[in-house]
Amino acid sequence: MTATANTLASGPGWHVADVICTASAGDRPFEEVHRDFCVAAVTGGTFRYRAQQGTAMLAPGSLLLGNSGTCYECGHEHGSGDRCLSFHFGPAYMDRIVADVPGAGKLTFETPRLPPLPAIAPLLAEAEAARDIADAGAFEELALRMAGAAVATISGARHASRDPSRRDQKRVAEAVRRIELDADGPVSLPALADETATSPYHFLRTFRQVAGMTPYQYLLRTRLHRAAVRLRTSNDAISTIAFEAGFNDLSTFNRRFRRVMGETPGRYRSGRVGSR
Repeated sequence: MTATANTLASGPGWHVADVICTASAGDRPFEEVHRDFCVAAVTGGTFRYRAQQGTAMLAPGSLLLGNSGTCYECGHEHGSGDRCLSFHFGPAYMDRIVADVPGAGKLTFETPRLPPLPAIAPLLAEAEAARDIADAGAFEELALRMAGAAVATISGARHASRDPSRRDQKRVAEAVRRIELDADGPVSLPALADETATSPYHFLRTFRQVAGMTPYQYLLRTRLHRAAVRLRTSNDAISTIAFEAGFNDLSTFNRRFRRVMGETPGRYRSGRVGSR
């Protein structure tokens, strides 16, 4: 095998894998099958992709698009190896996303790829960063956003630039309260959506519009805020504070804290009133 796929995160109806291919010009391409809908972000290398929708050259920043149940080939006539963040969606899961994208009416992709686009670049960077820091919790939201961005771009749909309704604001307020109550434990995006009687994609889009960030980003900010308060008000060990705030790994906590607060947890604690 010239390609290895390492599953980074998964859930009902979706999964994302880090796919590394070492094929070269001397390797003959062979036919494979998309078992689910696929949106793969190319993060390194180039290759030729041939599918039912046509043939295209894929390069970093572009998105490979695959329809469930269709055959495809990848070739490396012009270079060796590539790397992709490959998002996979079951037909029922993808159907719900398409139904929630304004103006999108078809489930199938009619083009084999999307070229590097400025509108998608920030999302690709966020996904690649999540891969590199092993942030598995971020991928459920990233998967929904990736699929939604691909569907919206292909269909030419544009999200309506309207103020959120009072009903949407109420739903997000209820979700925020739920996150606040359960911030030290696992918070599921589908569960939050179910409680507001909306699909995960619609809920995620609405939450971002109202709160200015995704539910996962809000959860992390809540955890970091509570940890910061405890660092300034208690003598508990930093590791204890990190774990009780909901972080399962001390190094991850230290890295996130420094990124958001601008300094390490230890240095932040040393700045409290009365500290030596």
